[in-house]
Amino acid sequence: MFSGIARRYDLLNHVLSMNIDKRWRRKLRLELADVLADQNAIVLDVACGTGDLSIELKSGAKAAVIGADFCRPMLEVASTKTDTVPFVEGDAMQMSFADGSFDAVTIAFGLRNLANVENGLRELHRIVKPGGKLIVLEFSSPIIPGFRGLFNFYFSNILPRIGGLVSGNRSAYEYLPESVSKFPDQKTLASMLGDVGFEQVQYENLTGGIAAIHTGVCR
Repeated sequence: MFSGIARRYDLLNHVLSMNIDKRWRRKLRLELADVLADQNAIVLDVACGTGDLSIELKSGAKAAVIGADFCRPMLEVASTKTDTVPFVEGDAMQMSFADGSFDAVTIAFGLRNLANVENGLRELHRIVKPGGKLIVLEFSSPIIPGFRGLFNFYFSNILPRIGGLVSGNRSAYEYLPESVSKFPDQKTLASMLGDVGFEQVQYENLTGGIAAIHTGVCR
């Protein structure tokens, strides 16, 4: 599914989100400012797709940033966009890295795609150094009642049609609202992060709760 939309993935993300996704990624980068300023730090961006967040993280950073994704066509697109971030194939459910390899790990719009979210979080916890950070950026549950109804209508009815017309793969964009509807809400995800071993867990709603950033420190 992801292979089939790789070439138009960036355009669709920006158009369908009205470029709000760019602001969300910048917000995530600010959450990691201390780590990114450390020239000895290494940050892994899991489920990096075509590399937008990886590139955003590396912008002005002294830390090393690596992008990882299981989808080779996505990585092929990512590699054409920058020469400052190395991209590697990797399954978020079973990473090839040793325990405690990274000062920080990020995952944006990829956690809900994992076969088992809790097991995926455990694997991410495994590769973060003690005291290191995990930051999750993911679609979530809008918190404003009137806005929630309008957004859900757009998300479930209009977005799949536009995405299908542009990409030629409507099923991929029908999958998006379906996967979000099944994903844990903000409080539940925060609880899951604590259950797998993260502490100081916090989350911040973005754009009325369309998305949320969750942060945790590995203990």
